[in-house]
Amino acid sequence: MRGLIVLIVAVIVVSSAVAAQQAPQAGRGRGAAPAAASAPAPTRDITGVWMMRNPPDSNRGFTNFTFTDPKLDPPALTAWGEARFKEAKDSNGGNYRLDETNDPVLTKCYPPGVPRVYFHPYPFEVVHTSKVTLLLYEYDHTLRRVYTDGRKLVPEELDPLWMGHSVGRWEGNDFVVETVGFNDRTWLDRLGHAHSDQLKVTERFRRIDRDHLHLDITMEDPVALARPWRTTFYYELRPQWELGEISCSGDYLDWSTVEARPGK
Repeated sequence: MRGLIVLIVAVIVVSSAVAAQQAPQAGRGRGAAPAAASAPAPTRDITGVWMMRNPPDSNRGFTNFTFTDPKLDPPALTAWGEARFKEAKDSNGGNYRLDETNDPVLTKCYPPGVPRVYFHPYPFEVVHTSKVTLLLYEYDHTLRRVYTDGRKLVPEELDPLWMGHSVGRWEGNDFVVETVGFNDRTWLDRLGHAHSDQLKVTERFRRIDRDHLHLDITMEDPVALARPWRTTFYYELRPQWELGEISCSGDYLDWSTVEARPGK
């Protein structure tokens, strides 16, 4: 009898644990993913909090640090771009330690630039207004203003900015953003591909349905890139999330726990 009671209790405990794992989890970072069958996309609206999520079995681990598979589809670089890339000491690709890297985000807390900002593993939010669309990134309170009031961007007349100057327009249900007017102090990706102040980035936000967003990115830079560099990133809506606070502070720059290599 006693053994039977122990067996019943064990079954109840295991069943409860399985149910807890399968039940939707509340709170930031645990919200249930959108259902496989999603409602149609609203018209001309990409509002919401979005988090990167590669399609299942897509083998896109490189999206943690670069735009295309570095072995199968590396970017086509100019001689200038090749020389600058050889100077980069990236830590995200595992080639250098934190105490060796010259990554400007990690060593100087520089703003990430566009489109590198999308590599930070945090969500971003889109807010539409009548004359501007705001892109709010959780990483380091980064804000981009995408003007939709019909203005034109003339690079020669713009002060160079970390995140550039952006204008947007609707093409059907796609929101297209063009950005120019960058400084040349950021990397395109976490591997250290450089760009010049002639960089132009085009982003096409395509809301596939209510819960899924595709972001097509095209980078053009006659100084650094021999031809345009293109990729697509994938996002899912997180309707229960609110942006938190991730600051480029001591957490990024504190190397006190990093052991130097012999001779360093």
